[in-house]
Amino acid sequence: MIRKGIYWVLALLVLCSFKGMAQTVKTNIVPEGYQKAQLYEGDTMAVVNLREVFIYPQVKFKNKREQAKYNKLVRDVKRTLPYAKMVYDTLIETYEYMETLPNDKARQAHLKRMEKELFAQYKPELKKLSFSQGKLLIKLIDRECNQSSYNLLKAYLGSFRAGFWNFFAGMFGASLKSEYDPKGKDAMTERVVVLVENGLI
Repeated sequence: MIRKGIYWVLALLVLCSFKGMAQTVKTNIVPEGYQKAQLYEGDTMAVVNLREVFIYPQVKFKNKREQAKYNKLVRDVKRTLPYAKMVYDTLIETYEYMETLPNDKARQAHLKRMEKELFAQYKPELKKLSFSQGKLLIKLIDRECNQSSYNLLKAYLGSFRAGFWNFFAGMFGASLKSEYDPKGKDAMTERVVVLVENGLI
């Protein structure tokens, strides 16, 4: 019942960010064999984007239980982070597309039309998430989108429905209003996320 409950909440979040007829984004690409450069006081200087380097002290575990907890966090971040990033990317694309629709009726019709495709595509994966992974996903969505899952639902579904789903999540010990705290209680999660994003673990 717990998994089923959190599954429906997560499914709604993914629905709110579902890709629908995304517009193509054009980028300027330097031809192969060429290097970006700029002129500075008569000199040509190469423009090179250096990758950020993150250095963390080695984690010291007090016991095997603490180490197992860390390993579980790494596993859960690797499992849920792609969903959080997908929510962010598709939120931007979906918002831009929804803005092209003529009225609220058309926008609601678009969301309903996508709902069936959403459940068909994501149901098998979301059902496999554990309760702790669901709670982590809610936090990571806040990290990626810089706003809580509750606010995202509120923007797309309205205050009443967002409040209902937050109440429903609360029955299982979760909160859609959970905020990500990278310098406080979520500091270890932030460390793992950064390392995962850079392919270091």
